[in-house]
Formats: sequence, C-alpha cells, structure tokens
Amino acid sequence: MTERHLAPSSIARVSAERTETSEKFIDSVVVEEPLEIRIRKDQVEDQLGITMRTPGADIELATGFLWGEGFLTSPTELLNVKTCGDRALTPRQRANIVIAEISSAAPSYPRELNRRFTMSSACGVCGSTNIADLHHRGVLPVATSKKTSGYLASVTELLRGRQSIFERTGGLHAALLVDQFGEVSWVREDVGRHNAVDKVVGAALIAGELPLDDWTLVVSGRISYEIVQKAIVSGVSALVGVSAPTSLAINLANEFNLTLMAFAREGSAKKYSPLLG
Repeated sequence: MTERHLAPSSIARVSAERTETSEKFIDSVVVEEPLEIRIRKDQVEDQLGITMRTPGADIELATGFLWGEGFLTSPTELLNVKTCGDRALTPRQRANIVIAEISSAAPSYPRELNRRFTMSSACGVCGSTNIADLHHRGVLPVATSKKTSGYLASVTELLRGRQSIFERTGGLHAALLVDQFGEVSWVREDVGRHNAVDKVVGAALIAGELPLDDWTLVVSGRISYEIVQKAIVSGVSALVGVSAPTSLAINLANEFNLTLMAFAREGSAKKYSPLLG
C-alpha cells in the first residue's frame, strides 16, 4: 500500500535547500489535511463540515467543535464519537472522517446542514459572529477568575517544553488548559488556533470536567472572537494569549465576565476591557 493511502501523521518529512549555501537537507513540516465531521441524530447522518487540521486528537476536535457551536447543551447528549469504519475507504480516508452520534434530546441544529461549509485552519466558523447568538443559546457569564493578574501573566510559560510538534516544525499553534489548582490538564497542537482550542475543550468534555469554573485557557497566538466564544461556552474564567486580541473578542469577553489577557510574555501581559461610554 502506498504512503498516501496510510493514515495521516502530524509531521511530514520534506526536502529543503538553504538559499545562502544551496545546501540540501531533510526537514520536518507540520501536516495539514482535511477532517470531515459528520453528525448522526435519530439514525440520520449528515455532513456537518470540513476543517483543515493537523491530524491527531480528532475525536476531541470534533467533540469540542460540537460543544462550542451549540450542537450540544449537555455532555450527556453526546452518545458516541468515532472515526469512520467504512472498509470501502482507505485507512487514510477513514482517518479523515469523524462521526459524532448525538441523542434526540440534543438541540435543533443551529444552522442549515444542507448548506455545506468548509472551515479553514485560519479561523473559526463564520456565521456565529455576534454576541446575541450566545445569549440566544442560553450561555451564561462565566465564574470570576480567582487568579491574580501576575499569575495569569505568567501562564504562557507553561507552553514551554509542551509543544512537541512545534519544536520540530515551528509551524502550528497550541492551546493549554490549566485547572483551578494551577495544574496543566491538557495541551493540544494544531495548524489552526481554533482547532487546538476545540481539542482541549473536547478532552475536558470527554473527561466530564465541564464547566471549567476558575480554569484558565492559554493560547499561543492571536485572540479572535471565535477563540473567546469557545472559551466562554466551555466555562473557563480566564483566557490568556501570547499575541493580540481583536475588538470584538474584547467586547465579547467583557459581556460574559471572561478575564482576557494578551501579549503575555515573560511574566508581563495586558489585561483588556472595552472603553465605557
């Protein structure tokens, strides 16, 4: 069986050449492949969408996505999540399809599934882009973080030594969940920021930890609206990022009591809130 038919890995080996010396060498790069997420409810299976992701923790990715986008309101509504078992497909094709079975008690789909969409690795799903959407879904403000600003400014240091794929490729993002006691519970990497967050939230849901009162979500890159939305829906009390936030991310965090800190590096950070008046 050829390599392209095998299940995908997270790292690929490629040939590279240094421009200054013309030296040729073997390099490692992060893998980006499509993951199709299907949803099954009342014996009816639909294609939910396709996201470009780094293979690995795909079950958690699908689980976190369903939770963040409102396809679930309780962990008990998720009956099963598995990779495709269709033997007519190659191992690689099966590995790139995840099927989530949800109970009939789960809410009606928040969007029309007859309009298929593709989620890129650069941003979350477009369409849930206003604060009223979360209020409509009944999402409540998160519990106030009990952590000091000094502590939160330092939590990005926890990413050091925990990004094994990044250390080999330099080409992807990470998300990390710190529990109420300051212990690192899950770290996941992906070419997409939102995918990495879905993976850790999915891991927490599967472990029965939601809502994540007084937990902290740490992300390696820019803080967008979608990242804040996923943090709020999971119940975390603080979100800390290495890079800049957007204005909508700040407004959304303020609306739902989420402590938002960015540019967190070497024990220093900026704590954000919107201007009043």
